[in-house]
Order: sequence, then structure tokens, then C-alpha cells
Amino acid sequence: MKIIIAGAGEVGFHLAKLLSFESQDITLIDTDKERLNYAENNLDIKTIKGDACSLSLIREANVGNSDLFISVTSQETTNITICALAKQLGCKKTIARISSIEFINASDGVSFSDLGVDELFSPEELAAVEIQQLLDQSAFSDSYEFENGALTLIGTTLDPSVPFVGKSVKEAATIFPDVHFMPIALQRKGTQYTIIPRGDTLFEANDQVYFITLKEGVEELYKLTGKTKESIKNIMILGGGKIGLNTARELCEKKFRVTVVEKDKAKAFEIADQLPNAMVIHGDGRSVELLDEEDIDTMDAFISVTENSETNIMSCLMAKSKKVKKAIALVENMDYFQLSHSIGIDTLINKKLLTANTIFRYIRRGEVVDMTTLTNMNAEILEFIVKPESKVNGLDIRDIDFPRSATIGGVIKNGEGTIVLGDYTIEAGDRVVVCCLPRAIRKVESLFL
Repeated sequence: MKIIIAGAGEVGFHLAKLLSFESQDITLIDTDKERLNYAENNLDIKTIKGDACSLSLIREANVGNSDLFISVTSQETTNITICALAKQLGCKKTIARISSIEFINASDGVSFSDLGVDELFSPEELAAVEIQQLLDQSAFSDSYEFENGALTLIGTTLDPSVPFVGKSVKEAATIFPDVHFMPIALQRKGTQYTIIPRGDTLFEANDQVYFITLKEGVEELYKLTGKTKESIKNIMILGGGKIGLNTARELCEKKFRVTVVEKDKAKAFEIADQLPNAMVIHGDGRSVELLDEEDIDTMDAFISVTENSETNIMSCLMAKSKKVKKAIALVENMDYFQLSHSIGIDTLINKKLLTANTIFRYIRRGEVVDMTTLTNMNAEILEFIVKPESKVNGLDIRDIDFPRSATIGGVIKNGEGTIVLGDYTIEAGDRVVVCCLPRAIRKVESLFL
């Protein structure tokens, strides 16, 4: 695919990096020469210096023959304008980064697609949604919902006391025949290798395992893994930026008791005006004394989303030392993900990773309607819609030439999720959730074309 990215900031560079690894034809546009030099020296991409709002410049980038135009500059009005221009000049698909959730929720009387913007996304809103999902499944380190929970992805670490530790996947299925979940990926403690489980794969203590489950399977996983679903009522949010504000607003609407700590006085007053149901504290959240004064030990969850990753990590560690049940930290450095569990933080979130998950839906072949990347693991979860002409249509799963480095976790039919086995016949219209390692992606995509 020929892809043009306007904006070489953190999000734009990360997207260019991931897409270039997949041998996509990438052009990166920015006004900052240093950013472009760094990108050109480290990535196999083309760069153009200049203002992407310039018609002559985007024509120079050959926008008329491009498959995808992604505008991720810091200005949402610029992003919308550039995408509108790109669409009129012949680009097949345009995606704009925005800050205002109001634009995303606008459905009555406003059509951004008519303007030339096919998709809008907000990294800050993606992060806020991710935080809420993590709070909903408070005992697990990661969670992701497909089709409003018809199937749910849950990640957890297996304690030695889990009853199926030491047993193979096949043995566990025999012992617990009525369960409504399936393991789709695991990683051994101390390694960085992702394993797609097969029938003879053994569960070991301290494995990090991802399961696809039905709604009733969530409770079964709580029981079998010995996890306790903590009651989350009191939540402290450190940082009143866009993510903190969006998260606090949505949690207040759901009747959580929310405390926001913001060190900028003017911003703290502004948040207090916008969120009358939240307690807003003006102060430095890095201060142990301040957090003690605000009764951090009575909080059920602590969410640190300041602009400083180290502050977020250290404050979450402090919250865990005060016996807070759930700690979530926003980080920019992807390398921190490997450290999260070893240092005692429940969950790390990253705007760049969430953005990449959203964008990658549009470069995957086949009709991909949703996707996510497994934290700490080199694997993707893709939701394909089976078309009448798809190679898998009409086949039993056992008869599909499926690569060993991929597995089908479940199927959604008419809004209902099903954990499927080899005798399930895939039909047109089915939404099939697949977990696959990078080397299997092309093969899997070809099966759903």
C-alpha cells in the first residue's frame, strides 16, 4: 500500500516505523527538518519537508495515487483540512487525528465523510476507553471487547495454585468441559517469545496467558485463576490533561467517586468547573504527603496519566505500596512494557500503541473490522468478516489450511459470541476473531479475501 502520513511527532513517527516494518510504501511529511532527518536515517521511508496543507506539496507526494492518507499533526483543524484535500485529489482512504470527542460523537446533521474524512480518531479518547475496560475487569492485567462484549480478550498471569497449571490445553479442556473460554497466546516468565497454544501446550506457573471468552466465561476465569473481582468505587486520577479529563468525565457519568490531582492551578480550577461531581485537588501528585492527606489508601484504583512517564510509573508504585487494588500508568516508552509486571504495576497503556491498533485495521487485507495488539507479546488479534468469496467460507475449522502460528479464538454470529472448535463450519457473515504472530498475518489475510 502507498501510505502518506502528515505529522512526524510521536504518533506519526511510531506509525511510520510500524508500517515500514511491513514493507509498506511510506511518505512522511512534516515542517521539522530534524524530525524528518531522524526518521529518514532510521526508517526505510521517504520524507518531504513542508506544510501538508500545501496543495503543491501533497501533489508532490503523489496523493492522488495513494491508498491511505493519515494526518496526525497536533492541530485537529489542520488534520481535517488536509484529509479533505487529499480525498478530493484522489486518495482512497483518509484518517484524521482529532482532540475533540464532540467530533467523534457527532452523528446528527454532520457527516465528516462528506467532507472527505473517512475516519476520525483521538489517541486521548482511545486511552480513556482502554482505562475503563481495564477497570471493568479489575483483576486482570489486560482486557479488550469485541462487538460490545460478545467476545472478550483477557490477559492474566497464572499463579502456581491455578488448577490447570502443569496440564496441557487438551487435558484442561477435558477436566473443565463446560468452560466458555479458550487460550490464544502465552508467554513464559523470563522470555520474550509468544506461543500460540496447541492441544499439547503445557500451562506453567507464572505464564502470561491471553484468553478469548464469552461473558459467562469471565466469571469462570475469575474462579479458576483465583482472581478476585475487586469492587471499584473510589478512583484517583493523577493528571488533568485530555486523557485525565476524559476519563474522569466518563467515570463521573457512571457514578464512580473520582478525585483528580492536577498541579497546574488554572487547569485545576477549569477541571473543577467542568466536573462538578469530581473532587479536584490542586497539588503535585508526586508528593507522598499530599497523597496521604487525600487518603490514597482508601482508593480502589489509581490512574496516573501525566505527560511524564517516569512520574506515572513512580506514582503507581507508590499507590501499590499503599495497597491500592488497581494501578494504571500512561507511558510513552514502549520498552517499559516489558518491566510492568516485574516492578509491580498492574497495567501500562500507550497512546501510540492504541493508535497503531486503530490504524492497522485499514492496511490489513480482507475485511478487518477490529484489531488489537497483545501487551508485551508479538501478536495481533484480528476480527475478520467472512465474505461469500472468502476461502474459509463453508469449511470446517479443522479443514482450513491454517498456519500453526495462528489460531481462531472465537466467532461472532448475529451478535452472539461462540468459542469454536474444529467441527465448527464457518459461514459468510461470521465475524472470526484470530490471534496470529507477524509471520502468519499474510497467510491468514489471504484466507479471508
